Amino acid sequence: MSTSVQLTVGILDVFGYLLSPVMLIWGWTRWVSHSKLRTVPATLSLVGFILATASALLAVSAIVYAHVIRSFPYYDPLLMKIFGIGALLSLGGLALGIGGIWRTSPLRWHAPVSAVATLAFWGAAAMGE
Repeated sequence: MSTSVQLTVGILDVFGYLLSPVMLIWGWTRWVSHSKLRTVPATLSLVGFILATASALLAVSAIVYAHVIRSFPYYDPLLMKIFGIGALLSLGGLALGIGGIWRTSPLRWHAPVSAVATLAFWGAAAMGE
């Protein structure tokens, strides 16, 4: 594998496996302690953050399923659907998160960054397939 491909996979791994959980935990903590805002951008950020969280939960569920119930063979159709759904959830979270960055809210930056991090996870997982 070339150096640029290794570097790209390494960056995606850092985003997907390290940044994603940190941003999700930090974001939910901020939202619980500062959930008083009820503006349209705050709502967009919240919904985008929920979609990024759903994407992360799908990833964790797929990993647990693969380790506990049965492993996925290469290019398993179910796994490919999981990759697609996870990526779509992340993209939806990114779109709504970008819509929420125009006004101050507790999840202003957490939603788009979490969505990018979960999208990076799905990209790294697909490249590993």
